[in-house]
Amino acid sequence: MRSFDGSYVLVGFDGSAGAERALRRAVEEARTRRLSLTVCHAWHWPYPVPPSGPEALETVRKMGRHTLDHGVFVARRICPTLTVRPRFAAGPASAILIEESENAALAIVGSHGRGGFAGLGAGSTALQLAAYGHCPVMVIRRDPGAGSPVVVGVDGSTSAEAALAFAYEEAALRGRTVRAVYACWEAEAIASAEMGMLRDPEQLRMLSAARLERTVSPWREKYPYVETETRIVMRTPRHALLEAAADAGLLVVGDRGLGGVTGLRLGSVSQAVLFHAPCSVAIVRPRR
Repeated sequence: MRSFDGSYVLVGFDGSAGAERALRRAVEEARTRRLSLTVCHAWHWPYPVPPSGPEALETVRKMGRHTLDHGVFVARRICPTLTVRPRFAAGPASAILIEESENAALAIVGSHGRGGFAGLGAGSTALQLAAYGHCPVMVIRRDPGAGSPVVVGVDGSTSAEAALAFAYEEAALRGRTVRAVYACWEAEAIASAEMGMLRDPEQLRMLSAARLERTVSPWREKYPYVETETRIVMRTPRHALLEAAADAGLLVVGDRGLGGVTGLRLGSVSQAVLFHAPCSVAIVRPRR
């Protein structure tokens, strides 16, 4: 059933509460996708002054190894039949996870690790992995409620098409509804020949509804057993998606939409949902 290549699910684990949630979700994803799980811990000297000697550095390394061993133990306890592989590496967590994601089907991290600021919607590791990871990246916040939908942003871009593929696969694996959201109140997403329709909201809504149905229709046919809900929202994409995700278990977006600044690894909407979404977020980019 997998739409994405890769031989394993990758999860970053640093022993924090957010990493524990990410680990449990990763076990579930690996089990339902029939893949192995790689639990990764990146260790480094965490203080601004250099270590006093090799013994101090070795102590920190052993603490990191203990954290990884605990993560592997928890994963195997949750699902004893799952193949779980440890990955222990020295260096920045974001760089290690990005490298490991090259052969993964899915990479999962908590929204925050042990470092960073609790008031921010996502930590630096989550942001870096979402921007530079080679596979779909899931950033875990709260646990989804039973029956909560998978919300996906649609705008006609190739990234949104990849997001739709991931959203339907996830909904099929977990028995959830797909809620496809098209926000049509953004000039960058409207063809120049249609700009006059900004003065006629009803005409713009009808055009957008037809475009949304054309986009979603092939996925309805591929997954006839997945219930699909479509929404046309006359708001900017970030506001429409955050509103639609209020009761969601997962919000799926592409890495970049039709608008925005060329060259950025993540579009403004993708960054906004990473910071402000009330639920877990998946960032999906087309396979290149």
